[in-house]
Amino acid sequence: MKPGAKGQQSRDLLDWIEARGRFHLSHAHVQMARELGMNPRKFGKLANHDQEPWKAPLPRLIEDQRFGKERSDVVLPVEARQRLALAKKAERRSCRR
Repeated sequence: MKPGAKGQQSRDLLDWIEARGRFHLSHAHVQMARELGMNPRKFGKLANHDQEPWKAPLPRLIEDQRFGKERSDVVLPVEARQRLALAKKAERRSCRR
């Protein structure tokens, strides 16, 4: 199945889902990191594994980089965002016909 097929998630979203589980991030942290333009494949070098006491834990790093707001207005899981995007895309396609 190709990435755009029904029920299949794109590689970008799979990276975020994997990072959420691997680095114990909440849905809010994932959304903040996405809005900041962070790359989930580079979280390994940002995460603290208790070997570097001067480094902040990854969730706190994301919160510190978040300027102005504590949280986003609407926090949605990555899977829910994808469902909304697919529904919007289907609606646009049906309007074209």
